[in-house]
Amino acid sequence: MSDVLTKFPDLRGRKVIVFDGDCVLCSGFMHFVVKHDPDQQFDFIVAQTPLGEALYVHYGLKSQDYDTNLVIIDGQLYQELDALAAVLREIGGFWRVPAVMRYLPGPLKSWVYNRIARNRYAIFGRRETCYLPTPDLQARFLG
Repeated sequence: MSDVLTKFPDLRGRKVIVFDGDCVLCSGFMHFVVKHDPDQQFDFIVAQTPLGEALYVHYGLKSQDYDTNLVIIDGQLYQELDALAAVLREIGGFWRVPAVMRYLPGPLKSWVYNRIARNRYAIFGRRETCYLPTPDLQARFLG
């Protein structure tokens, strides 16, 4: 059993995306998943919640600096482009095709991801307030 599942038992049996609720790109990714995940496989955690912050700390990531979405599937952590690829693989169908990005060399994946992540607020904007789920999505949000 994964250490994360021991420490955070509410994640057991779940596929979870932890995203920056202030970032327009990150919350857009969450909406993309909602739209293309008809089986509702994924649940969500806003990084700025106590559970989201605890997960970042658990994985040794900078507190209050959510420059990567976390994707946790069966206790396995995915970050950066690997997180996107893992989600696309799980959604399936056509979306498995761009998931091949997971086979890019690690340094190239990191370079591409970091260029976007470090500039995401400047390029895509920042919310005035942290993302709050609509009532129809509330059940899919943890924490």
